[in-house]
Amino acid sequence: MPPAFDAPAVFCVLVSGTFYVRAARRRNWPPGRTTAFLAGLVTIVVVTCSPLAVYDTTFFWVRAVQTVTLLMITPLLLALGAPVRLLLDSLPRAAWLRRHGRGPLARALTFPPVVTVVLIAPVLVLYLTPLYDLTLRSPFVDGLVRLALVGAGFTYFWTRLGLDPTPREDPHLVSVWIAFAEVIFDGALGLVLWLGPLLAPAHYAAVHPGWGPDLRTDQIIGAGVLWIGGDVAGLPFVVALFVRWARDDERRAKQIDVELDEAPSTGLWWEQDPALAERFKRR
Repeated sequence: MPPAFDAPAVFCVLVSGTFYVRAARRRNWPPGRTTAFLAGLVTIVVVTCSPLAVYDTTFFWVRAVQTVTLLMITPLLLALGAPVRLLLDSLPRAAWLRRHGRGPLARALTFPPVVTVVLIAPVLVLYLTPLYDLTLRSPFVDGLVRLALVGAGFTYFWTRLGLDPTPREDPHLVSVWIAFAEVIFDGALGLVLWLGPLLAPAHYAAVHPGWGPDLRTDQIIGAGVLWIGGDVAGLPFVVALFVRWARDDERRAKQIDVELDEAPSTGLWWEQDPALAERFKRR
């Protein structure tokens, strides 16, 4: 079987990578962010042009691997590259973007429950509607769905990581609860696909190569990929979230120490602490 090659995906990867690298070279950009962003682009090539992609319309589990990668792994790596901040730094006349990027509409669209729906809805629509069968028959629809998965995942990680400027600044605990909701969702979808009816059985029966798992086993494996694979793929995000949480607490503690050192030495020490003064102020 000839190797797969997704020309639109390769074109988008080359254009995005070229612009990112050129912009990063013009300023003192952390190498780690460049590495993360380019690694995210590489994952797109892997799921669309590698030997894995050859069987993405033959086996259910292969497409499940692609879904988890494009929704959870690729967007996380892209978000770790902080492309929005790099874009703003590269555009001297981006005042309009900064202004509208923190406007009421942007804040509403990045409200935590909305972001959770943005992450969950595409996969629900994909696997619980006739859209899945359509992606197997139409490369154009399949490409749009892949783009939607990357976009939904990036919106989620962009707003939750906070490496880029975002319309909202929510507490880190909110991100933890959203990640917990995503774990529950992965489990529920996995159970539905495991115990539910076969998806696109006529298509998979017609293209089955005669080797590999049967249709039911294939879908069970795919359900496990979406369930367990989605949770495992989300672990680096949880780690990054707690690391950022600890760094923010450390930064806040240093700021309070500086403010205490600069404050007058009159009164009790907790009255000089900006975080405690309001709570313990004298009546």
